[in-house]
Amino acid sequence: MGYAVDLAELLRRMADDVHQILKGAKPGDIPIYQPTKFELLINLKTAKALDLTIPLGAARSRRPGDRMRGRALPHLRASC
Repeated sequence: MGYAVDLAELLRRMADDVHQILKGAKPGDIPIYQPTKFELLINLKTAKALDLTIPLGAARSRRPGDRMRGRALPHLRASC
């Protein structure tokens, strides 16, 4: 179990920064981004071994081998 930065939000912020630089902004003038949205990651195998009940209505399942946008790693993802 752990927390991670929401990658979709992080990539949107990076794209905004690149857009500003391409429009002529100096990189030093762009404020540093502090993440505000995180994901709680729970490994289902570990949760089951600890006899934890995960409310599936509040979480989204991801399959092994899938990519970003809610589809990577074999665990549940719930935004905080």
